[in-house]
Amino acid sequence: MWIAGAALVIMLVLTLYAVLRGAGEDPKTETPAKGGASPSVSGTASPAPTYEQPEDWTEPERWSALPRGKSQDEQGSPKGFPKSAEGAVAMMAAANSSRVEGDHGIVDEQLRTYHAYMGAEDTSETIAEQIELAGIEADKRLAREMGIRPGQPLPAGAYLRSHVVGYQIIEESSAEVSAWLLVRQVQKSGEMSPEKGSYLRTLVGAQWMGGDWKMTADATARAQEAMEGKSDPEMVAPGDEAFNAAGWTAIREAS
Repeated sequence: MWIAGAALVIMLVLTLYAVLRGAGEDPKTETPAKGGASPSVSGTASPAPTYEQPEDWTEPERWSALPRGKSQDEQGSPKGFPKSAEGAVAMMAAANSSRVEGDHGIVDEQLRTYHAYMGAEDTSETIAEQIELAGIEADKRLAREMGIRPGQPLPAGAYLRSHVVGYQIIEESSAEVSAWLLVRQVQKSGEMSPEKGSYLRTLVGAQWMGGDWKMTADATARAQEAMEGKSDPEMVAPGDEAFNAAGWTAIREAS
């Protein structure tokens, strides 16, 4: 497959770094609903968004309460997802939901996700080092955007978060699932700064390995091949009437 070795880093940048920074995709900036309300993120450490339903809310036709992982690794990343299409999407959503704040940087999130969710055949010391270097450069850029020196913790009240709000399955089998993810990302530069939000989509392929779902280069390459000649789904927020027409399934928190 063309995605291998060094090219795997590009795939990871598109699935991890793009979710955090919008690279490789043209994020769609949020616009307020007609009633003046727009989705917002609570001020807690959790990246999960709390939505204020606008007056012109259109109920999504498809909802899914994705299953939770049975346990967590030492970094707090969920693992042990069920062997089903929704289990695979749940892993993808966990891998693409991130939190950067204080002294917890982009490099920390990239390495956490890399070690937790990549297939064993796609991991190596060399690739981990490349991921780390890319994360360090991303942290430097974020520091400059927030007006601080690289290496300093983010200002109080500042954060960069991403959360998966929708998905579309492309292909599925008992051993492999590919899907589009609709990701909402938000950034705040400080306690008194306004929150900026946008949406992006990312394509992910996963395989069942060693009793759990893992993102792999081969599965992602096959997902790209399956999408050749087809249009990418429109980036539309849940609650927008175009969300249903675009084919997205909305995600609600599992109980």
